[in-house]
Amino acid sequence: MSFDRLIAKIKETGNPSVVGLDAKLDYVPEYLIQRFQEEDGASLQTAARAIFAFNKAIIDEIYDIVPAIKPQSAYYEMYGYYGMKTLAETISYAKLKGMFVITDGKRNDIGATMQAYTSAHLGSVKIGDNEIEPFGADALTVNGYLGTDGIKPLLDVCNSRDKGIFVLVKTSNPSSGELQDKLIDGEPLYARMGDLCETWGADLIGEYGYSAVGAVVGATYPEQLKELRARLPHTFFLVPGYGAQGGGAEGVASAFDANGLGAIVNSSRAIMCAYQKENCDPREFAKAARREAIRMRDDITSYIKIK
Repeated sequence: MSFDRLIAKIKETGNPSVVGLDAKLDYVPEYLIQRFQEEDGASLQTAARAIFAFNKAIIDEIYDIVPAIKPQSAYYEMYGYYGMKTLAETISYAKLKGMFVITDGKRNDIGATMQAYTSAHLGSVKIGDNEIEPFGADALTVNGYLGTDGIKPLLDVCNSRDKGIFVLVKTSNPSSGELQDKLIDGEPLYARMGDLCETWGADLIGEYGYSAVGAVVGATYPEQLKELRARLPHTFFLVPGYGAQGGGAEGVASAFDANGLGAIVNSSRAIMCAYQKENCDPREFAKAARREAIRMRDDITSYIKIK
C-alpha cells in the first residue's frame, strides 16, 4: 500500500513531517522574481517560473531529511496554466529526489467527475497507445462529505496503482466545529467520518497495519486527535496546523501509535518563509528552510520515538 512507502521514508529519515510547498509569490525572494521578470515581464509565467525555482531549491535542501512534500493545488491554480505546469514539475522533481508527494486538492464529486479528478491526480489517461500520468502524486486529500459515491472511484486506483488518500475528518481551522462537532446519535460528525475511513480502507491494509485511506486531523485539536488515534487504528493521519496555526509538538504526539508511526505532521509557511523569520540573506532561503525542517523534526521526535 502507498502509505507503506511513506512510513518506510519516515523510518529512513527519522522524521514524521511533511513540508507544504504552498508557495505564493510573496514568499519568494525578490531577487529570484527579478531574474525571471527580466525575461518574461510582470506575467503569470514569471510568477510560476520563480515559484518552481523556489520549490526546487527547497527540495534540494530537504530531500535527505524530510520524507514528503505537500503542494496545495490552489496556490498553483492561482497562476493559471503556468501555475499548473509548475505543480506538475514540482511533483515530478520531488519524486525524482525520492520524496513522497501528497497533493492537497481537497477534491470531492461523484461518478464520472470524481473519476476524472482521480485520473488527473492519482491515475492516468490513455491517449492513443500511451497511458500517461497527468500529475502523478502518491496521495491526494479529499472531502468525503458526499459519502461513498465520492470515495469509491479513488479506492480502485489506490488498490491498482499503489496510491493513497487523506479524507477530511477533523480539520484544523477555527470554525471546523460548526459542522464537524455536531452530534449524530450522541457522536460527533467527525467521529462518524473517521469510522467511514476505517470502513473504506478495510480491504487496503498494508504491512504496517494502516490502510490506503488516511484522515486529515488538525494539530489544533489535540484532544480530538488523541480520541481519533484510539478510535481509528488502521487510519494514517495527515496532521496540519503545527506551527503557524498554533499546534505544538506535545499535542501532535498523540497522533502517533506506540511505535511512533501512524501520522505525518505538516508545516508550510514556517519552513518556506524561515529566511524571513531568521532575517538572513534571502539568497540563503533554502538553507534556512532546511534549518527549520530540522528544528521541527527534533521538536516532534523529542515527544515520540520512531521504532
